[in-house]
Amino acid sequence: MHLLDIGANLTHESFRHDFDGVLARAKAHGIVQIVVTGASCAGSEHALELARAHPGVLYATAGVHPHHASDYDAETDARLRALQREPEVKAVGETGLDYHRNYSPREAQLAAFEKQLAIATETGKPLFLHQRDAHADFLALLKTARDKVPAAVVHCFTDTREALRDYLDLDCHIGITGWICDERRGTHLRQLVREIPANRLLLETDAPYLLPRTVRPQPAHRRNEPMYLAHICAEVARDRNEPVAVTAAHAAAASRAFFGLT
Repeated sequence: MHLLDIGANLTHESFRHDFDGVLARAKAHGIVQIVVTGASCAGSEHALELARAHPGVLYATAGVHPHHASDYDAETDARLRALQREPEVKAVGETGLDYHRNYSPREAQLAAFEKQLAIATETGKPLFLHQRDAHADFLALLKTARDKVPAAVVHCFTDTREALRDYLDLDCHIGITGWICDERRGTHLRQLVREIPANRLLLETDAPYLLPRTVRPQPAHRRNEPMYLAHICAEVARDRNEPVAVTAAHAAAASRAFFGLT
């Protein structure tokens, strides 16, 4: 079984002390490639450094998360455009809207999202998207750019059936994380995941966040890492009523096609 983790925050400080071990454990569990999420200018540059240090295994995205939208200025835009010229950078993002916490004002989030949609349109790169409690505004902006970019994935999907249908109608990919394993808030995903076409379903950990609650034994440190993608894949396969190998193969093929990986 060969798996691809399409979203891992490997630049997070919690990975610094055992980074090589994290990669080794991922490989032992069948995870052969990982896309490192860039969520700020500095984080995107760090993601690129990691990808260059591990060619063919790690790749990167480059973007500014809505939490950091207040920091988005002309220099930020120029740096992100420069990063998109690097072959290891495979998508624009993480970008989008997050009205759940509003760490940046909504006006700043909307402006930063629009600018990154423009980068994707001009560079021809896919979009790596974040949306939480902002579906209407997010969808309206995405519609303005969707036919101008090659692909878009709504990463860490946790929303409703109606939102899922809206994204699938726009020919978006859907990223599923360990949220599906959370009996407190993710049980609806166990039904919805059956409705995602096989060539639109991507798997991710969002490590170090969202450790699957069904992993046994639970690690004492509570840190998620790419090795647990195999567990997420098994849960998704069960919910889709298909063999794990089938889910893994379809997700891997869809991921490679989305990011243009070999």
